[in-house]
Amino acid sequence: MQSMESLAQLEVLCEKLYNSRDSAERAHAESTLKCFSENSEYISQCQYILDNASTPYALMLASSSLLKQVSDRSLSLMLRLDIRNYVINYLGTRGPKLQNFVIVSLIQLVCRITKFGWFDDDRFRETVKEATDFLGLASQDHYFIGLKILNNLVTEMNQPNPAMPLTLHRKIAGSFKDQFLLQIFQISLTSLNQLKSEAPDDFGHIPLDLALKCLSFDFVGSPVDESSEEFGTVQLPASWRPLLQDPSTLQIFFDYYKVNDIRVSKEALECLVRLASVRRSIFVEDPARSQFLSHLMLGTKEILLTGQGLADHDNYHEFCRLLGRFKVNYQLAELLNVEFYGEWIGLVAEFTTRSLLSWQWASNSVYYLLSLWSRLVTSVPYLKGETPSLLDETVPKITEGFITSRINSVQAILADNSLENPLDSVEVLQDQLEFLPFLCRFQYQSSSLYIINIMEPLLQAYTERSRLPAPGDADELSVIEGQIAWMVHIIAAIVKVRQSRNTRVD
Repeated sequence: MQSMESLAQLEVLCEKLYNSRDSAERAHAESTLKCFSENSEYISQCQYILDNASTPYALMLASSSLLKQVSDRSLSLMLRLDIRNYVINYLGTRGPKLQNFVIVSLIQLVCRITKFGWFDDDRFRETVKEATDFLGLASQDHYFIGLKILNNLVTEMNQPNPAMPLTLHRKIAGSFKDQFLLQIFQISLTSLNQLKSEAPDDFGHIPLDLALKCLSFDFVGSPVDESSEEFGTVQLPASWRPLLQDPSTLQIFFDYYKVNDIRVSKEALECLVRLASVRRSIFVEDPARSQFLSHLMLGTKEILLTGQGLADHDNYHEFCRLLGRFKVNYQLAELLNVEFYGEWIGLVAEFTTRSLLSWQWASNSVYYLLSLWSRLVTSVPYLKGETPSLLDETVPKITEGFITSRINSVQAILADNSLENPLDSVEVLQDQLEFLPFLCRFQYQSSSLYIINIMEPLLQAYTERSRLPAPGDADELSVIEGQIAWMVHIIAAIVKVRQSRNTRVD
């Protein structure tokens, strides 16, 4: 680039590239500017743009072009180190004045170079230290740039890249995990504690997001499938044990859940879901595991008592996921040993019943609650000791609540066409009925009587309607048919599933 006049022309093109609504104009700008991302001779020009451009779109072009250049892994070692060092210094000197999308792009560039050069030179690994140095600067802007670098670095290290062989990615991710991930998680906790008294609403989501990314890291080389209904155990290394045994680690996330910001509270719950999923063997001694479980139960008990934050659907869903993890990772006997188990299980039962009745709002979340109860009842035969589980009292109410809510849903769906009918979707129906048979068979006789007492009047009403000479009220008949359909599906699900070999199907 020969002059500031040329730079001004480039800035106009960049404005068109990112902002123009004219597709032809955008295509022309893209064609003209693609040389910056395809030809390594333009790398020095990208630096010139970063040093001299006055518009954020020109800066974005330079940053994104450099990202593409380093991603093809053909640049020399010294050139990659020079780019990394330049961008780190650039963020330190000019970062606070940049638009956020430019900062994000530059950080992604640093993290990409760091990952791709991880085994090429130890100097690439200094990114963690340099990001930490940002946290020590007086400027709050620098502090959050440092957190964002760490945040993006964890993401970059955890995600496979098409330009990198999968085996190399796993080696780099494993090396990064062993060397730095615990340190970065500790930084997130320290930041959360510092910000709690300063500005938790405004900036708490940044260290929370960092903590969540650390807890969601691929610890064993088989990444978590967040799209699945439930994910497995979080395989934290043994070196994380002291942090988990420190009560303040769990408590900081319960504290942030209470912050009056939905994004913050949801991410706090997501962190708690992962902490509740940590492998059992991380706790060498039973007292440490019991203390951790008791703390989780106490925190959820307080949320159940106050209902704080549960009016938000995202919070509600994550809280149901959190409750669903209790029986996945802990035995019923361990739950019973917690001093306030009776109060806790009663509150969970009430919450479940209310959720079942609010089927329009909580249909996807109920899955996790029913999963918890089904796991609890299937553990009862293996329970030792005299401590009552209280499931005899709570489970029948949940079973009845489920059946009643499905029966009542028929009329509501008929009155409101915008509501989805679970009977129309085999997949949704299977999800809703997956765990019910285990609850019904836990108290088989009382459940059977309850079902019979509902089914017989429905069949009688249907028979009487069918004998009428005139068709009568079509909607009323549709309601009866829908309710009978639900009962048939429920009965079929119960008969299909045998909870144990000694169970006799009547």
